[in-house]
Amino acid sequence: MQISILGAGTWGTALASVLINNNHSVRIWHRKPEFVEQLAKNQIHPNLPNFELDSRIKYTSNLHDLENYDALLIAVPSQVVREVLYDFTILNKHKPVICASKGIENSSNLLMNEVISEVLSMDMNKIVALSGPSHAEEVIAKKVTTVVTACKNIETARLVRDMFANDYFRVYSSDDIIGVEIGGAIKNVIAIASGICKGLQLGDNTQAALITRGLEEIKRLGVAMGGNKNTFSGLSGLGDLIVTSFSEFSRNCYVGKCLGKGMKLNKILSSMDMVAEGVSTTKSVNALKEKYNIEMPISSEIFNVIFNNKPPKDAIRDLMNRNLVDEHC
Repeated sequence: MQISILGAGTWGTALASVLINNNHSVRIWHRKPEFVEQLAKNQIHPNLPNFELDSRIKYTSNLHDLENYDALLIAVPSQVVREVLYDFTILNKHKPVICASKGIENSSNLLMNEVISEVLSMDMNKIVALSGPSHAEEVIAKKVTTVVTACKNIETARLVRDMFANDYFRVYSSDDIIGVEIGGAIKNVIAIASGICKGLQLGDNTQAALITRGLEEIKRLGVAMGGNKNTFSGLSGLGDLIVTSFSEFSRNCYVGKCLGKGMKLNKILSSMDMVAEGVSTTKSVNALKEKYNIEMPISSEIFNVIFNNKPPKDAIRDLMNRNLVDEHC
């Protein structure tokens, strides 16, 4: 198949490597011509310096070069998906569009599949989310990884599943795209909280409690928005939450760790050359929990730390001093 990829970050590049290993034809777009020239010349991604990229992967900074495809893969930061798609011409709306971007749009509080459908006027039955515990650094190293593809039309999800699956990249399929996207987005918020706990050196007990209660928050909002509660115990829920909260490769955990150590957010973000999706997603989650009248105390405190300059220690204290309740209520 001919696969066009929007986004030459680490994730788009790692997925391109999976696809090229499966003998698909792959062309990746990046907005900066000089970056594209560097990739094409050196076959090395600057944020994946230990891996030589397959010479069969093609690169471009011209969106028109991507228009002839059997499937389109979106792997740009969630807050620019709409902007990039406005400039893209989709020639065949019967071909699947796969979204590997994890986030919730701030301006509309829409999930990525909703943004794609709105901008491209596409049938939801052709939009697929790809999510799960899958850091690019390990995928490109061909370490065993398992993810899920989700679409309202299960047959489309299975088509994309088969496109990616191989002996180191196992793929499941699902018809719960809402649940899969919510799990993939909100786990980044909880991962920031996990990083804060690490920065404050709060220990394993704290981390275990955070993951457990954080998953409960994801599930509450996800079910309210129409997701299947079982999805949140799966790869895009619990699986992605675990890896993003603990991995050395997690940008969101890194942001939280720096916050826990007392660093200011603007300084943290300016020192990074990759996007921590959880920062912007925190804003959307705060709006959605109010819209659906859902209690999400951990997410609320992360919002206060990031956007209201609340000291992380105060946030932890206030979480611990809330009214006592039954666990499942």
